[in-house]
Order: sequence, then C-alpha cells, then structure tokens
Amino acid sequence: MLFRQLFDQATWTYSYLIADEKTGEAALVDSVLEQVDRDLLLMEQLGLKLRYCLETHVHADHITGAGKLRQQTGCRTLVPEKAKADCADGFLKDQDTIYVGAIPIQAIATLGHTDSHLAFLVNGTHLLTGDSLFIRGCGRTDFQSGDAGALYDAVTQRLFTLPEDTLVYPGHDYRGHTVSTIGEEKRFNPRFVGRDRQQFIEFMANLNLPNPQKMMEAVPANERCGLAVAAV
Repeated sequence: MLFRQLFDQATWTYSYLIADEKTGEAALVDSVLEQVDRDLLLMEQLGLKLRYCLETHVHADHITGAGKLRQQTGCRTLVPEKAKADCADGFLKDQDTIYVGAIPIQAIATLGHTDSHLAFLVNGTHLLTGDSLFIRGCGRTDFQSGDAGALYDAVTQRLFTLPEDTLVYPGHDYRGHTVSTIGEEKRFNPRFVGRDRQQFIEFMANLNLPNPQKMMEAVPANERCGLAVAAV
C-alpha cells in the first residue's frame, strides 16, 4: 500500500493519499482546494489514477478540492450519509467498504463533531479520524449540529475498541504531531482520560473557542464540493 500524509499549513489540515501500487488506483481523503495542483502533480509523478475523493465530513475550516479534482480526473466524490452535499456522487454509511485496487477502506460512523461524520479504517491498520479524534485532543462540538455525548460514544465505543496498535491519523494537528496509535490515545488523550460521558459533555460545553476563520465561506462551498469557489 502507498500511503501519504499531506499538509496544508494555512488551515493545519491533513489530507491523505492511499493507493494500490500494483493497480495504480488511488483515493484522496479530505482534500484542500488550494492544494489541488500539488496533489495532481504528486499523483502524476507516482503514476496513480484517482478513483475516489472521500470526505470525513462537511468541513468548516477549509474548502474541499473534491469538485475540482473530479473535473480534472473523473474521480467519484463520496461523502458521509446525511451530509448536506448534493454535489456528491455517492454517500457512505457505517461499515460500508470501498476498495482502491485491493486496499479496503472501511467507513466508521463517528458522529459528534458534526451530525454526519465518518472515520476511515484503511487496510485494517491506518485509521483516518477526521475531526472526531485528534492526537491528544478531539474536534469541537459547538456548531454544525455537534453533539458532545455522541462524540464521546463514538470515540470510546467505536475507535477505542480497535486494536491498540492501529495507527491514528487525524484531520488536523496544531502542535506538530503527525501520527499516534489507539493505545496511545487511550492512555494519554486528556479529553477522554479520567472523564466519564457527563464530565466530557460539560468540558466540551466550556471550551469557548472562536469560530473558524473560513466558516462562513467553507460550509456553503463544501456543500457544493468546493465548486462554487473553484468557478470564480
């Protein structure tokens, strides 16, 4: 399996390129509009054919490159079930599995940051958590129909029940981390260690974070796969 972690410094966003090196089929998870040219060049250099653009959720902090990538490669754009994104070619629900070549990518429902959110378990070893679980943190739950109780349940009952050596790759990191494991996060993640469900809900309700700078433009643009902005 080819696996690449790609970074957008302006929004602290990670995108992930997954490919089967034998067939050249690839998927790109949580692409960033401003990085489409970088991603297309990388795939061209590696001889890859983009089959899917996947979204863990409708992002509020950056605009997806999925629509532009679809125009340029003919890939399919897939988003979580019930996501407000009529532009998508298809929707994925919990336990759905797609393949790039022989590499399985399994969807795991991880609601809470938003009311439609998926993590992706790649090849049974690499977990792309989107904004549900960060390295020593987690996504906020105070907008886009977020639900702290649902996020606690998703992380503790779905993600923390995976094997402890499962690699954790988040959608963002603000402190320079690139990868963790389920075992590490179960032991050291301060959002969850030592907190029960009610304590987690109360903690999340008092974060008092400012809204993302691009929220007003990113959400409506992402509901159109980024095309409304790309066409300007």
